Amino acid sequence: MNSMNKKALLSAAAGRTLPDLVLKNAQIVNVFTEQLEQADVAITDGYIVGVGRYCGQREIDLSGKIIAPCFMDGHMHLESSLLTPLEYEKAVLPRGTAAVMADPHEIANVAGSKGIDFMMSITKNLDMRVYYTLSPCVPSSPLEEPGCRLDAAALRPYYPNTQILGLAEVMNSAGVVAADPDLLQKIHDAEAAGKNVDGHAPGLSGQELCAYVLAGVRTDHECSSAAEGLEKLRLGLWIMIREGTAAKNLEALLPLCQPPYHNRCLFVTDDRHPEELLREGHMDAIIRQAVSLGADPIRAIKMCTYNTAQCFGLKGCGAVAPGYRADLAVLGSLSQIDVQQVFLAGSLVAKNGEMVKSQASTSANDLRSLKEQYPTIWHSFHLSPIQPELFAVKELKNKMRLIGLKAHELLTEEIIAEVSPQQRERNGIDVSRDILKTAVLERHHHTGHIGLGFVRGYGLKRGAIATSVAHDSHNIIVIGCSHADMAAAAERVRLLEGGLAVADGGEVIAELALPIGGLMSELPLKQIDAQMTQLKKAATRLGVSPAIDPFMTLSFVSLPVIPQIRLNGRGLIDVQKNQIIDVTFD
Repeated sequence: MNSMNKKALLSAAAGRTLPDLVLKNAQIVNVFTEQLEQADVAITDGYIVGVGRYCGQREIDLSGKIIAPCFMDGHMHLESSLLTPLEYEKAVLPRGTAAVMADPHEIANVAGSKGIDFMMSITKNLDMRVYYTLSPCVPSSPLEEPGCRLDAAALRPYYPNTQILGLAEVMNSAGVVAADPDLLQKIHDAEAAGKNVDGHAPGLSGQELCAYVLAGVRTDHECSSAAEGLEKLRLGLWIMIREGTAAKNLEALLPLCQPPYHNRCLFVTDDRHPEELLREGHMDAIIRQAVSLGADPIRAIKMCTYNTAQCFGLKGCGAVAPGYRADLAVLGSLSQIDVQQVFLAGSLVAKNGEMVKSQASTSANDLRSLKEQYPTIWHSFHLSPIQPELFAVKELKNKMRLIGLKAHELLTEEIIAEVSPQQRERNGIDVSRDILKTAVLERHHHTGHIGLGFVRGYGLKRGAIATSVAHDSHNIIVIGCSHADMAAAAERVRLLEGGLAVADGGEVIAELALPIGGLMSELPLKQIDAQMTQLKKAATRLGVSPAIDPFMTLSFVSLPVIPQIRLNGRGLIDVQKNQIIDVTFD
């Protein structure tokens, strides 16, 4: 807002000239008083110039409606939606989300700096504002096998860009506590640029947590209990309450939605799949759920508007007040959070769940151009054909370690199980005891590395499921009841150069291609939704537990920075010890 522009705004605010637009007779969500107030909202040049009684050059009567600031997602990964950013915008902007703070570490693990550049290019023409945080943990652990690695020098040139809000989730909390020089340099660079530093520290407590906060981390989105959240909040962290597809922490953290804690908390999705975006919604769904669980609706709205802006230092965002951007969501009620209209900078961009304008031709042209500019992102698979014999464990001893899955959580547990006679016949698989085989195949550098392990809590009774969305290095991960089905599913993902596949009887019965880095589809949202529906129905028929998302849950089995044990191409990993451990032992 320059001085000449401010003169025009002041004139409209003071009533000397008519504002461009006045939204009349609505109730206003005031995030400062945490109350509803009856007023008009006057808008000029994309900014709110007044809240009170105004006449305008153009007026819209919103009697009976509620005006709230547009919502913001404080931590998410665009790639994990499986959608191109344009399709993502179509899904969330009509739901009231005007801005997202995106961490591109999925594509950065595949393609490094080129991945970040690609994401910034593909989002530059969106109406929705996409801010980025720079991925500090590529790889997330020394034991990972990503496509690329990013050191502090690779990130430093991005900081002058105003679209960059800071450093993304510092996942290697053990490295920070141990004063790893590269991590400390990355944090220092972000702080020197006046930017935010996001955290990722599941279960970190006591003196180690103090060290992590002292290093410069300002947020955390990995709390799974109110006690954990309060400990971190007391030490000065902003708490991001996550409610995504795989990790659902809202109910456990609901006490933090009450005063005074709610003033240091915000809502985030982290990862949310297309079918949930279509059927349930985005930030509107989280607010709605919080309200249904007993949270005050105005406080809940504040938590994903004003609080998010404050956390990231976004001035003039997140409130309905003079001088703030006119990014506004018109609601029918506070209980339903039913977004009926969305205004960005004072212009109507969505109505009744649909975008006002279509950018389909722009999207197709952009993709064609980017495909030519970034060919390696569309061709990122380098591994040999996948055969059933790759999944054979050479020796089964008397005991085995299982990766125990937990419903609606990313945390796993280590389970020690006796090896049964049936398992010896089936190379460790025992469907009757819900013991399934899983494997991770390195796909970036043709190393031939394959890690083998066993999982309990997934529920599959027959067949196999494979995906190239395997956090964070995004190698191929597959789980199954037979080597033949595992090979069929994983080989289909390889041939697609990225995707999801379900196999049964040695045949692929459902699939979705993800050719953009092995992470995103080129298809429109509704087609992706239809294919995802078929994939999940197939997984359910094969027995996957209804308490988990079959693909999102599987994708996190390989992430070696969330306790307790994980699997990647190097083998089974004890996260807390940061070392490879034996799958079977005496």
